[in-house]
Amino acid sequence: MKIAKPYLLFLGDAPDQLAAKTAIGIKDWRADDCVGQLRLKGCNADAGLDDMTIAEGREAGAKTLVAGIANRGGIIPETWIVVLREALEAGFDLAAGLHNRLADCADLRDTARRLGRNIHDVRHPSETYPVASGEKRTGKRLLPVGTDCSCGKMYTALAIEREMLSRGMKATFRATGQTGILITGEGVSIDAVVADFISGAVEAIAPANDPEHWDIIEGQGSLFHASYAGVSTGLLHGAQPDALVLCHEPTRAHMRGLPHYALPSLEACMEANLRTGSLTNPDVRFVGVATDTSRLEEDEALAFLAKTEADLGLPATDPVRTGVGRIVDNLD
Repeated sequence: MKIAKPYLLFLGDAPDQLAAKTAIGIKDWRADDCVGQLRLKGCNADAGLDDMTIAEGREAGAKTLVAGIANRGGIIPETWIVVLREALEAGFDLAAGLHNRLADCADLRDTARRLGRNIHDVRHPSETYPVASGEKRTGKRLLPVGTDCSCGKMYTALAIEREMLSRGMKATFRATGQTGILITGEGVSIDAVVADFISGAVEAIAPANDPEHWDIIEGQGSLFHASYAGVSTGLLHGAQPDALVLCHEPTRAHMRGLPHYALPSLEACMEANLRTGSLTNPDVRFVGVATDTSRLEEDEALAFLAKTEADLGLPATDPVRTGVGRIVDNLD
């Protein structure tokens, strides 16, 4: 899946900032790929871009209208369809990370087909992938893994890519989730791939590369989460990572959505990921810890990072509070 850039971000009638978090994430990480935003009456979200109409966005060079919002109830409202159809007729492709498909709307599907436009429903891969070979390939790969799901793996990966590029290193973020795909314009929504082909899909999006090039592969789930351990395992095997970064949110009392499952210790999580990852790369190692300390006060957060670093012997950072530079330093 490859989405044409630049984007006009569609915020629709989002009731608040959280409802437009995908659009805001795109703007935060790929501002140069965004020409502006389109908001409907009653929209209470703002990505901090110039407000534009469809015509103005097209004039500014936008090629894809990205629906960067979450809608209620899985129903695409008619007010959206009117705007999305207008965008197709003006020459835009469409992209969205919604659970429901834009292409399932007959009006949009037929209009896109008639005009030769593309509709990218990034949660729903249309490509086919091979079964993984497990063969060693050139290039270097880093994979964030987590003690839980939704603990900062995508943010950590993007922060590491940005840090590497700022140093003149060769690095590419490889998206495996819908928000990551919309940020970068390509990738695969790995949790929608049939299980037998998950590792093969990761091999496909992070193929052999220059020996000094780093693929920073977006992590998903956790080996300790009963709902998502399968996709985490497939990612580890397909990524063939040289480096792992442990992601953690220290204030959680249990796995997200599973109150009957306690979080693993950091040591147990590292051991399990090294054991699993060693199947396709016996030399896999941890290079750092990325912790979301946003729910801790400054002194408490810094104390937690210092203790984690002392306990594990690895650079312990918060990508927001402290940056990830020390993790990148540890890749040498």
